Amino acid sequence: MNVRITITIAFALLIGLLGGYLLFSGTPPSADEQAPQTTEAEIWTCSMHPQIQRDEPGDCPICGMDLIPLDAASSTDPTVLTMSEAAVAMARVRTTEIGSGGADNPAAATAIQLTGRLALDESSATVQSVNYPGRLERLLVTYAGEEVRAGQQIGTIYSPELVVAQEELLEATKLASLSPQLLTAARNKLRNLKISDERIAEIERSGEVITNFPVYAERGGTVLEVRARVGDYVMAGEALYTLTNLNQLYALFDAYEGDLSRVREGNRIDFTVASLPEQTFTARVTFIDPLIDPQTRTATIRAEVSNRSGRLKPQMFIRGTLAPAAAPRTEADERLAVPKSAVLWTGERSVVYVEVPDTEVPTYQFREVELGPATGDGYAVQSGLEAGERVVSNGAFQLDAAAQLRNQSSMMNRDVVIQGREAGEVTAMVLPDYWEETPAAFRQQLAALAEAYLPLKDRMVSSELAGESLLRPIREALAGVDMTLLPDEPHRYWMEQLNAINTHLGGVAGATTLEGQREQFGFLSQALINTLTAFGVADDTLYVQHCPMAFDGAGANWLSEEVAIRNPYYGDAMLTCGSTIDTLGTRKRRTL
Repeated sequence: MNVRITITIAFALLIGLLGGYLLFSGTPPSADEQAPQTTEAEIWTCSMHPQIQRDEPGDCPICGMDLIPLDAASSTDPTVLTMSEAAVAMARVRTTEIGSGGADNPAAATAIQLTGRLALDESSATVQSVNYPGRLERLLVTYAGEEVRAGQQIGTIYSPELVVAQEELLEATKLASLSPQLLTAARNKLRNLKISDERIAEIERSGEVITNFPVYAERGGTVLEVRARVGDYVMAGEALYTLTNLNQLYALFDAYEGDLSRVREGNRIDFTVASLPEQTFTARVTFIDPLIDPQTRTATIRAEVSNRSGRLKPQMFIRGTLAPAAAPRTEADERLAVPKSAVLWTGERSVVYVEVPDTEVPTYQFREVELGPATGDGYAVQSGLEAGERVVSNGAFQLDAAAQLRNQSSMMNRDVVIQGREAGEVTAMVLPDYWEETPAAFRQQLAALAEAYLPLKDRMVSSELAGESLLRPIREALAGVDMTLLPDEPHRYWMEQLNAINTHLGGVAGATTLEGQREQFGFLSQALINTLTAFGVADDTLYVQHCPMAFDGAGANWLSEEVAIRNPYYGDAMLTCGSTIDTLGTRKRRTL
C-alpha cells in the first residue's frame, strides 16, 4: 500500500513539473509586445492646394494630383518647399547645376543679341548750290531718290550778273592787244563765279553771250530732298537739292545698360535684314552714344556698313549679334553663373529656388541671391549660391505660387523671414514701394487703368473672346497716365511695366483663340499687379487672386474687385479654383 501511494505522489509531481515547463519555458514577451498598440491618424494633403486635408491617401478633388503626408508637405523652415512627384511633373520643373563662367555654363555665352535699323551716313550728306544769283529756267533733277553723277547737267539759270560778266569778257577780248590785263581780269571774274576755263574759252570762240547758262553737279550721290523749283529766283550759295552717298550706311543698334560694359569700339557685329534672310552682313562699331535714352533705357551703338551693291536701304529693320573681343581670363571670369530663366525678380532683390539633395520627396529652398552683370543667357553670381548646387531653371514661378499658398517665403510674402546669404544673417524681402514718391494724381490715373481692365477680366471669366470695344478703354487709360509726374527711379519702373502692358495688350488683340487671349491676359494682369503694388491704389480695394493650375500648372494671377473667386483662366470649367493672395488698398504698404 505504501509503495502504491509513493508511486502515485511521484507520478503527480512529474506531471506537475512537466506542465510547468510547458507553460513557462517559452520566450517572455518583449516590452514592445507588452505595450498597448496605439495608432496615430496620418493626415494627407495636396502640395498645390494645402487647404485639402484627408485622413487617407487619395487624389486632390481640385487638381487630381496624389495627396502626400502632411508632415512631408510641411517644414519648420519657411524657405523650404516640398512637393509631390506629380506636382513637380505638372509644373515641368527642371534644374541646372551651378558652375563657373566656363564654356559649358549657360551664362558663359558672350554674344549679345541686338536690334536696330539702318540709317544714312550723315558725314556724306552735301548740298548742291549755285554760285551766282538768278532765275531757274530749267531743272533736270526733280524728285528725291534720283541718282546724280558728278559733272552732270542739272539745270539752266538766267543770271544778269553772269550775262554782264560774259559781255565784259567779249569786250576785253576785242581789246586784248591793247590791254591784256583787262582780258585777264574779265576771265578771273568768271572763274570766281565757278565757270570752268573750257567754258570761258568756248564763250571767247563763239563771241556770243549765253543767257540760259547750264548748271552742273559738283558731286554725285542720291538726292534726298529737292529744295528749288523751275521759276524760283535763287541767291548765290542757295541750295538746289540735298545729296547723300548710299555706298556707306550706318547700322544703329539699341544696347541695354547691362550689355554696355562689354561693348567696345571696333567690335564686330554680324546682322541680317528681312529682305535678305540668307545673307549675313558685317560691320564694326565706330561710336557708342555716351547718353542713355530715358524712355527706352538704351544707348545707341553705331557701326559703319559698306553698301556698294546697293541692296541695303536706310530705315531697314536689322537684327545683329555682337561678339565682344576675347580677353585674357581673369578672376572675375571664374565667378559662378546662373541661367536667366532661374531668376525671379522682386524689385531690388532677386531670388532663385535651389534643389535640396538627398530628400525622400522633391524639396526646394527659396534663396535670395546677389547678381552681377548679364552674360549671354545668364547672370554672374556675386553671392547666395555655391558651385555644384542645382537651381530650378524651369518652373520656378510655379514653385513660388505653391509657396504663396502655404504662406511660406516667396515673392509675394515679404514678411516671411528668410535665411540670409551668410550664416547667422537674417533679412526680410522688401519689394518696390514708391508710395511716398507717387503723387495722388498719378494714382488716380492708375485707378482708371484698373477700372478699364476689369471688364476684360470678366470677359475671360465668361470664356468669350475679347474684342476691340473692351481693349480700347484700356489703351485710352494708358494714354491718360502722365509719367512726367514720377521722379527718376519710379519713372523707370513705370516704363518697364508700361512696355509690358502695351506688349501683352497687343497680344490679346492679335490672338484669335480664347487660349491665346488668356495667355496674354495673364502677362498683362501681372504687369498691372506689379504697377499697383509699387505705386498704390487710389480708392477702391482690389484683390490679387491666383490660380495654380493655369497654363499646365504654371499658375497665373489676376485682379478682382470682389473677394469671391471667379477664375478667368478656366471659366465655368473651374470657376472657383484659386485663392486670394494679396489685398491692394489705400493705406497698406504693398508687396510685389
